[in-house]
Amino acid sequence: MDTPPIRKSHKLDNVCYDIRGPVLDHAKRLEEEGQRILKLNIGNPAPFGFEAPEEILQDVMRNLPTAQGYCDSKGLYSARKAIMQECQRKEIPGVGIEDIYIGNGVSELIVMAMQALLNDGDEVLIPAPDYPLWTAAANLSGGRPVHYLCDEQADWAPDLADIREKITGHTRAIVIINPNNPTGAVYPPAVVRELLEIARQHDLVVFSDEIYDKILYDGTEHVATGALAAEDQLVVTMNGLSKSYRCAGFRSGWMTFSGNIAKQRAEDFLQGINMLASMRLCANVPAQHAIQTALGGYQSINDLILPGGRLLAQRDITYERLNAIPGVSCVKAKGALYAFPRLDPKVFNIRDDQQLVLDLLLQEKILLVQGTAFNWPDPDHVRIVTLPWADQLEDALDRFARFLSRYRQ
Repeated sequence: MDTPPIRKSHKLDNVCYDIRGPVLDHAKRLEEEGQRILKLNIGNPAPFGFEAPEEILQDVMRNLPTAQGYCDSKGLYSARKAIMQECQRKEIPGVGIEDIYIGNGVSELIVMAMQALLNDGDEVLIPAPDYPLWTAAANLSGGRPVHYLCDEQADWAPDLADIREKITGHTRAIVIINPNNPTGAVYPPAVVRELLEIARQHDLVVFSDEIYDKILYDGTEHVATGALAAEDQLVVTMNGLSKSYRCAGFRSGWMTFSGNIAKQRAEDFLQGINMLASMRLCANVPAQHAIQTALGGYQSINDLILPGGRLLAQRDITYERLNAIPGVSCVKAKGALYAFPRLDPKVFNIRDDQQLVLDLLLQEKILLVQGTAFNWPDPDHVRIVTLPWADQLEDALDRFARFLSRYRQ
């Protein structure tokens, strides 16, 4: 008698994370065959020579003997105190020690927050393009992600009219990703205020993903969403060490809750967060010892983003080389580690952008991510990570240009 297959849960039917999806499986196969693949699919600083500051590594090592047991489910007091002081520096009011939760990266906290808030059928407004974990977490939690468009012609700013049109009686929250992954947009305070006003009018929880808030170019300034919100608005801010401090493998992130009046109304939601935080016992304790040193120490990220810095130079190379390719246009990133170029449909006629990135992988041994993986509705964009050394980037973009010169679907 044939035994039936063991199938995955239906909860995963609409969950997708193509940054590490089917095309990556092809890349792994090619690597197993001995071929070298340039992976421009994930914002992972370490493989490209971006190492964590030595003082952070030393503090983690020195504290290993006392980091063997569980800590408070919200995180080490010293780490949360440093995050509280960082919130004060950013002028986010009302964030106390008990309003801070440390997680195994922001990724864990996004899933935790969605699970604590959403009932089946609840809707969350998420930008398109987005960081796809937000969409995946909403689906996994039984909610329904509703994507509001960002306007490429307006430096990828959110389309406020589109947001208003998509709010229904089921909408519970809105997600703001600023600085934005994948577009590199950094929203001016006036835009964030308008988003907050929409959220206030419709009593929405605001989730603000600010993991790239220190990776800014050309004098661009970032203002925290929580610093602009009213006291009666609940703002959940996500941040961590992965990008600005090049500690991606440490999996050390945090979320903070601000809005003193709103927190009183949100007591039941916060109890849900406490329950989920307790169920996983605590976040990685050794990595939490990096937080106080990182936030309070020398901000070495500035050496990388100011004139003469690697990240700035690589952003410039990517922007210039992409815009020099016939049929390709790219908005200059003001922050983060990515470019999100548009491939003119009249030139390339791309109908399947996953096939595009697979063909690029097979022909040029370069791994990108298709734009639809970021919930962009049309197959006319790709995301390129700008982390490789300048000569690597130049070579990769030359090969990308050569590939596009002969590629049609």
